[in-house]
Amino acid sequence: MPQIRGPLTYQTGFGNELESEAEAGVLPHGRNSPQQPARGLVSELISGTTFTAPRALNRRTYVFRAMPSVVHGRYQPTEVKTFDTPPFTQPPNPNQMRWDPLGIPAAEQDFLDGMFTICGNGSPDAQSGTALHVYRATVPMTDRFFLDADGELLVMPDTGTLLIATELGRLQVAPGELALIPRGIKFRVELPEGPSRGFVCENYGLPFRLPELGLIGSNGLANAVDFHVPDAWYEIEEKPCTLVQKFCGSFWEARLDHSPLDVVAWRGNHVPAKFNMYDFVALGTATVDHPDPSIFCALSSPSDPVLGGNADFMVLPPRWAVAEDTFRPPGFHRNCVAEYLGIITGKHEGKSASGLRPGGASLHNNWAAHGPDVETFELARSVELPPRKIEDSLVFMIESRQPLQVADAALSAPEFQRDYQDHWQGFVRRFPGTNA
Repeated sequence: MPQIRGPLTYQTGFGNELESEAEAGVLPHGRNSPQQPARGLVSELISGTTFTAPRALNRRTYVFRAMPSVVHGRYQPTEVKTFDTPPFTQPPNPNQMRWDPLGIPAAEQDFLDGMFTICGNGSPDAQSGTALHVYRATVPMTDRFFLDADGELLVMPDTGTLLIATELGRLQVAPGELALIPRGIKFRVELPEGPSRGFVCENYGLPFRLPELGLIGSNGLANAVDFHVPDAWYEIEEKPCTLVQKFCGSFWEARLDHSPLDVVAWRGNHVPAKFNMYDFVALGTATVDHPDPSIFCALSSPSDPVLGGNADFMVLPPRWAVAEDTFRPPGFHRNCVAEYLGIITGKHEGKSASGLRPGGASLHNNWAAHGPDVETFELARSVELPPRKIEDSLVFMIESRQPLQVADAALSAPEFQRDYQDHWQGFVRRFPGTNA
């Protein structure tokens, strides 16, 4: 059986220089690569950015483990059928698109086999772009581990809790929370409460960072202190297992005779983290007009300051709406960036309850006109405007400057709403016109 050390414990901070040891005295001081690390461990560096990246943006972690990562069998090609990588065969589509929640199947499939790709852009080869997936896991990963060399993973369950055991520690992630797993970190996913479904953003570009606050000041949005980084934890187990690696869009697997989660101590900032999205400090108007969605940005993978980010992650939590003489839901608009929106719980304030349920998602590509459906529009034009709490709702959105292509399987899925545009039909023109 694995030698498991201690309960789940965390440190706080995002991008901080941290260190942790699961066994007292094994973390060397004053050096990272002593001639003989304590207790027979091996020193290994994991570089998440180039060695010469600016100090504030450099991501790397030294780990002290029982077996070096070079000890594995030869990688052989393998397949994960519905886990796809852009570019896809279909060109970017200008139509508004939406998906009902994907059902959790009765068949046994773990987190990796349960990955279903919806859309994406760029490519991991170019280290640019992102892909959006839905996972549906019914069984835990047991003798199987995963390493995504293409991008960092942002994982958000909407049903069921995940226990993500990584090289650097364990994260328990419930609906309403997110896990951020850096590129190149090995992990497995367990299901302590049974089947789970949720959303995954695979970021091929610059690592997510906290956005600058500018005139907001020194606090607000996603505060660094509200991110939790797992303390060191390890298991020593000699058994046959498999390490699956995603590399440049292809899948490879190698056999191991031991668990790769054998890091006893570490120091650095290329580390996994979790964040409770209900801790997001929402800001908004106190007078008139609906704020732009950028005010909800929690994490950003930057690209161009004018044309938009590689991937900007927004959180829309419960919050107060107080604007006076204002159409309060998000209004009709066209955007130079693509918008992918998912529902964790409740509904989006711009859509009727029947349109988009938890686990469902919508895609409005660059310049695709979108906004409230007719039912929401008519209600919002006539309703009284006292201060109102938007409750029982947690929504996220990912914006990207590059158009998002939709995967073939997502276009043919039964959950794809082929009548989505009907929600805007029946709009009544009130302006009569005065043609000369």
